[in-house]
Amino acid sequence: MRTEQLNYELPEDRIARFPTVARDGARMLVVKEMAFEDSTIAEWPNLVPPESLLVLNDTRVFKARLLGHRRPMGGKVELLLLEPLGSAAPDATRRHWRAIGRANRPLVPETVVDFGGLTARILGREESGELQVELESEGSFEEALDRVGHVPIPPYLRREDDSSDRDRYQTVYARHSGSIAAPTAGLHLSPDILQTLQRRGVEIGFTTLHVGMGTFKSVVAEDLDEHDMHTERFEVSGALAGAISNARARKAPVVAVGTTVVRALESAADPQRVGHVIARAGTTRLLIQPGYSFRVADALLTNFHMPKSTLLALVGAFIGLERTLRAYHVALERDYRFLSYGDAMWIPQRI
Repeated sequence: MRTEQLNYELPEDRIARFPTVARDGARMLVVKEMAFEDSTIAEWPNLVPPESLLVLNDTRVFKARLLGHRRPMGGKVELLLLEPLGSAAPDATRRHWRAIGRANRPLVPETVVDFGGLTARILGREESGELQVELESEGSFEEALDRVGHVPIPPYLRREDDSSDRDRYQTVYARHSGSIAAPTAGLHLSPDILQTLQRRGVEIGFTTLHVGMGTFKSVVAEDLDEHDMHTERFEVSGALAGAISNARARKAPVVAVGTTVVRALESAADPQRVGHVIARAGTTRLLIQPGYSFRVADALLTNFHMPKSTLLALVGAFIGLERTLRAYHVALERDYRFLSYGDAMWIPQRI
């Protein structure tokens, strides 16, 4: 499909720069076959069918953004850590990472950057332009990174992270560290919301997909098929595979909270049994666009995404691109807030 078909006009003042006061205080647009209804996240548990299987992404955002100075010249340097390279002992104070960097002078091999308790040495640059760096900490690596790192809030927020982002740019069920961006649909879910769902008989399962830098990239190729889809690490456990099988047996829908959950589930789809998954861990470059045949996800809670993004393409595949863009225009007309800290959209079934 042509990438231009994923375009829409998003005014700057419609981008939510901060979260709602209450975690579960966002508005929510309900997408039905013939209409769009206004609701709220607080009302969402009443709209999820009892006995559904709700699947959440339990990845944890780590403080991936580092601000420091060159040694010995003192020039400012910013690094965004992407993923670790190789394995390291839990108590190791020296780690290898892939990163992207920004500085007033090129970051060439052997450049040393001081982040105050954490030091980086540039090892080289990959063909993609990403850096390989060696990080060394004073004491515990995890503690040093947590102390000097910054929450990697999206660049389109056009502000520095503050103390509130440490809590609010993280789901309440985050467990496995590895993301540089939050699975944003899950940011709406408070402990009260989760407890209400469980009281109504909704089962909760977890998958892990570590969100990478590619989630922020607009598609620049004219044809979406030519887009260089980013790679993300994910895991679908045997426990979740069993829970999905049980949901199928009781004819209950599988509800995905966020596009990251959809990508993980569809990446693990069982080719022999529609609706089921195979337990697996690995990486995925799955690009879901209109025309895709979904095998696992039946319903979707999601946020409003950037124009010309693969996330918008996924939603367009779920309910049809024309209906998706109509929903976005309705949301703009009704003053909904967009992107990571914005409002939500509930799609109770594929259309």
